[in-house]
Amino acid sequence: MSVTITLIDQDKSTLRIAAYGAVALMAASGVPHKGISYGSIALTSATGLVGHVLAAKSKDIHLHGKSVAELADQVLPSLTAAVRLLGTQHPEEVDNFRATVLVAVEAAAGFGKGEPGPVVAVMARKITAALDA
Repeated sequence: MSVTITLIDQDKSTLRIAAYGAVALMAASGVPHKGISYGSIALTSATGLVGHVLAAKSKDIHLHGKSVAELADQVLPSLTAAVRLLGTQHPEEVDNFRATVLVAVEAAAGFGKGEPGPVVAVMARKITAALDA
């Protein structure tokens, strides 16, 4: 079975910026490099329409910011926009996108021993809140 991708390039870019931006925010919050690798693998392991969009080779992921705050100003609204976009155009993919991003965040935060540090835990909660907004 093949998935037909019916999103315009701008919509695909929004999804990629949101998902990969969430992993970038985790990195900016202090997640070790290997954890970020696990988060990225989680994104490229997605299935369905979301999986096809996130796995596509693209040069449209432009994350700007010299601070965590500037990065968050770009990424958190993108997460909310991506969920709304899918809710309008592909409602059956909303849960897939949300779950994919949360698995990537958990994979990044869960690397290493013990619980994630407080800064990482707070960023994970902010990402979850943006997905739920």
